[in-house]
Amino acid sequence: MIVLTFSSSYSKDQEPTFQDAMDTPNFSALDQKIENLLSLCQKLKKQNAQLRAREERLQAERQQLIGKNAIARARVEAMISSLKTLEQE
Repeated sequence: MIVLTFSSSYSKDQEPTFQDAMDTPNFSALDQKIENLLSLCQKLKKQNAQLRAREERLQAERQQLIGKNAIARARVEAMISSLKTLEQE
């Protein structure tokens, strides 16, 4: 809960303005915290986008490596089969 406090320099006839409230240290600190949060939010959004792009690249690379592994496995199995055939002759 935010409590507005104003200095005693205001009389009952004189209402503090919004700008007067923003000039108080509590609002200045709150304003700074909001600015910091907005900045952090932007930084995290950018970082998230970079991480998602990296994940996509890594997934594509993984699929390529899985394909290459399957080809290599098939070649090794073919060589083993050929060696067994030669050994039986």
